[in-house]
Amino acid sequence: MSGALAAAIAVGLAALGAGVGNGLIVSRTVEGIARQPELRGQLQTTMFIGVGLVEAMPIIAVVIALMVM
Repeated sequence: MSGALAAAIAVGLAALGAGVGNGLIVSRTVEGIARQPELRGQLQTTMFIGVGLVEAMPIIAVVIALMVM
């Protein structure tokens, strides 16, 4: 029971961190596009790569939590 609770907390914290990270990435990208609209394509590509990397963290947390349980 305590292992499941610890896994749930770990996954929840990973999801919370990913949400905050994604928010920061998107807000900075929008700010960059507003400042330099000609770099929109490059900024969006970089944003998608960053968001993809940040989204991998909760998935890794779920896998590790399942392995520890």
